[in-house]
Amino acid sequence: MPDSMAAMLEQDLECESLLDCFHGLNDLDQRVFRLLVESADPLTVDELAEEIDRERTTAYRSLQRLLDAGIVEKDRESFESGSYYDVFSPVAPDEIADDMQRLLNDWYATIGQLIAEFRDKYEDQASESTEPTPPDPE
Repeated sequence: MPDSMAAMLEQDLECESLLDCFHGLNDLDQRVFRLLVESADPLTVDELAEEIDRERTTAYRSLQRLLDAGIVEKDRESFESGSYYDVFSPVAPDEIADDMQRLLNDWYATIGQLIAEFRDKYEDQASESTEPTPPDPE
């Protein structure tokens, strides 16, 4: 991730970069998300772990980050014996895009406020330093 906004704007960004930009998701998280999107059916943790060739706990941590980001959902499936297992699928792209748009709008409003405060603070300081000092009465 670039250190500054100017550096970020100079990069060739791709739509997948948005998952990192908005949610701080790493390459593995993005890979897991793509696997879920490309799958015809929801996947279990074990199926994902096999696909990414990692331990089950690693796949689960990645899924948990995706769940926390709100871009994956978990459903519970039941066996006839009464036990259950969880399956994971991506949230609809429109919902994810709408959420990112809301986050961007909130960020934009916050940054706009900070820019206004910056302007006020430094305009006040600049005007104070340019005011003539009254002569010393001797």
